[in-house]
Amino acid sequence: MHDIKSIRENPDAFDAGLARRGVEPQAAKLVALDADYRAVLTENQQAQARRNEASKAIGAAMAAKDAEKADALKAEVATLKTRLAELDDKERVLGEALNDLLAALPNIPAADVPQGADEADNVELARWGTPRSFDFTPKEHADLGPALGLDFEAGAKLSGARFTVLRGQMARLQRALAQFMLDTQTQEAGYSETAVPLLVRDEAVFGTGQLPKFAEDLFQTTDGRWLIPTAEVSLTNIVRDSIMDATTLPDRMTALTPCFRSEAGAAGRDTRGYIRQHQFEKVELVSITTPDQSDAEHERMTAAAEAILQKLDLPYRKMLLCSGDMGFTARKTYDIEVWLPGQDAYREISSCSNCGDFQARRMNARFRPEGEKATQFVHTLNGSGLAVGRTLVAILENYQQADGSVTVPSALLSYMGGIDTLTPA
Repeated sequence: MHDIKSIRENPDAFDAGLARRGVEPQAAKLVALDADYRAVLTENQQAQARRNEASKAIGAAMAAKDAEKADALKAEVATLKTRLAELDDKERVLGEALNDLLAALPNIPAADVPQGADEADNVELARWGTPRSFDFTPKEHADLGPALGLDFEAGAKLSGARFTVLRGQMARLQRALAQFMLDTQTQEAGYSETAVPLLVRDEAVFGTGQLPKFAEDLFQTTDGRWLIPTAEVSLTNIVRDSIMDATTLPDRMTALTPCFRSEAGAAGRDTRGYIRQHQFEKVELVSITTPDQSDAEHERMTAAAEAILQKLDLPYRKMLLCSGDMGFTARKTYDIEVWLPGQDAYREISSCSNCGDFQARRMNARFRPEGEKATQFVHTLNGSGLAVGRTLVAILENYQQADGSVTVPSALLSYMGGIDTLTPA
């Protein structure tokens, strides 16, 4: 959500920021609507004050036995009552219209975000690790996985496309990965393990920016709740409508949860395999911090995600997303893309975003600086640490052997109950 006061004071800068997102100028429309809203608000306040004044004067007139004046004042109060009802309704309509317009606009990119239209304009910042040289042609996980327990047919039979059953050693590998990630982020990166609801109310998905614009990407239950597309929704909204003490920040939280996405905007993409599912597991990282700490926190969070891939010895590259490829709520995003030899390509495995105060304004999440009475909006950050299914895919493709088996990375051996190799059935 954007600050209308800032838009009033810097309309050209606001429109310039939106232009970087490919959005047409909105400042003039917003400022005009805000002016109408504030005019009605002022008139409403003046009418209330006059009604209160006239109501008191009625008593004085009656005490003075001035019936004519009392009757005139009563008539004025009755007129004001009608007018106040009209003004209340007008104020509500204008306020909702203003908020709806503001809620539909994306965050403004940070100054150091490169200009661009889509993923082709993203900037590679660094690479880690050397892709393995194979003495055979590596397979894609969708071809390698079924013999190892990645059962696409059973998933489709149960639930339709983009659902998968994991059997035996494959299910054990996914569980091992999830626990390894969670242990690393809590024991080494300093995130607090948090168990959160998977079903949330409208205000939660509004707070993190999925509503109202991206409702089609979500699953909704018959009672109106939403299945979370990521634990970011639950974790970030813990601080909704809160005022935090600055000394408690940054607040770093992590959660391992199932995530549910309709993939409405991904029709035809990654239809084979385990890359893009309606239901998947992810270890999410969320930080709540002060504005002066958020840039450093963003770098720290991204490093925490990278550490998982380094421990698993999976080659990756770090990308700075351009203005046209960032998510709706982000002001700056790093993508981590892991190397998949079966696809001969780098694929996204984590996005780490700094949202500034954009989500905080939607959630009314604030902090009080030490020694001050006034509050400020917090900054929120979120990232994957990591997507469990995509990491499993990366292991299958990078650790595959010529006979169709897959070696378990050494970092996971203590989680695998004695299994050091996944063997084909």
